[in-house]
Amino acid sequence: MAQQQARRLARAAEAAEREGLSALLITPSADLVYLTGYDPLPLERLTCLVVRPGKEPVLVVPSLERPLATSIGADRLAEVTDWGETDDPYELVARVVGDGTKVACSDRMWSAHLLRLQRSLTAEFVPASGVLGPLRSVKDERELGLLRRAARAADETFRRIVHARLEGKTEREVADQLGELLVQMGHEKAAFTIVGGGPNAASPHHEPGGRTIQGGDAVVMDFGGRVGGYCSDITRTVVVREPPREFGHVYEVVLEAQERAFRAVKPGVPAEVIDRAARQVIEGAGYGGLFMHRTGHGIGLEEHEEPFLVAGNRKPLRPGMCFSIEPGVYLPGRFGVRIEDIVTVTEEGAQRLNHAERDLQVVA
Repeated sequence: MAQQQARRLARAAEAAEREGLSALLITPSADLVYLTGYDPLPLERLTCLVVRPGKEPVLVVPSLERPLATSIGADRLAEVTDWGETDDPYELVARVVGDGTKVACSDRMWSAHLLRLQRSLTAEFVPASGVLGPLRSVKDERELGLLRRAARAADETFRRIVHARLEGKTEREVADQLGELLVQMGHEKAAFTIVGGGPNAASPHHEPGGRTIQGGDAVVMDFGGRVGGYCSDITRTVVVREPPREFGHVYEVVLEAQERAFRAVKPGVPAEVIDRAARQVIEGAGYGGLFMHRTGHGIGLEEHEEPFLVAGNRKPLRPGMCFSIEPGVYLPGRFGVRIEDIVTVTEEGAQRLNHAERDLQVVA
């Protein structure tokens, strides 16, 4: 791992140089984990990795956290410099950067840190995602292996939940059961469990509540967790006993949209083409106005990262990229349907990481 992270740091420095950056400033986030393996809590005390073209990286940490940073081997990847409670860590970072003219900050940097760094550094500030996004979006074999394990565990979670009785349970009870199954199937923890039954299935990010699932309900279940730090994310829609009117037709439309989008994935294809492939099917069926979100998002150390499958994103797909394909149709007050798999781009096209049943499941 140390060698892998050293290569990532070197690539990040090279990319920063190509972008004309004096430094990358990375605070606790998935970016810091990706580059160093160090994953401290984001706190009011500044922790900041400084990556500069042609120079050794420097990790600035509070003195009380230096033992934690060195215990995971951060000192083998960067010079670790600590600061005491009465020191100014922002001035320390400014001294490390030197006469910088343009710096990039991690997208999840707290505004409290960003504002104080802007006072200490006379430089243009830009998001680091322009540099790190393209690096993180292409997964190596180890990352792909962890994503496959996470997807298999999510698949098995779905297989087990459809054999459990849903009717008579509340959305929250089903969500809790999904979380327990995710852990039983190999996730370190559940990250999210969206369960929407009946009219609540028409809300893509519905918060599971006390509504009791009834016969005739469509139930959207969107859930995921982490394996080795890498995420799973899967959505399936089932129906309890008898489907509501029009549901079967909508389900087939969404299933076809997902398949068309999957078939459109190839190296070199702009990301927006995948969104368009799914949207054309749904629009052609007359439900275009009821598909209100993008077709997919990248996945890795975060549930949502580059690339994003949305109109206007003309960045070409590359082998090793992993993302969701999750078209949906939502009829307000009635029901919703979403089907989501994680896929990876191969040299020839695409490969699904999820293999859970996509045909409609009628459950008890």
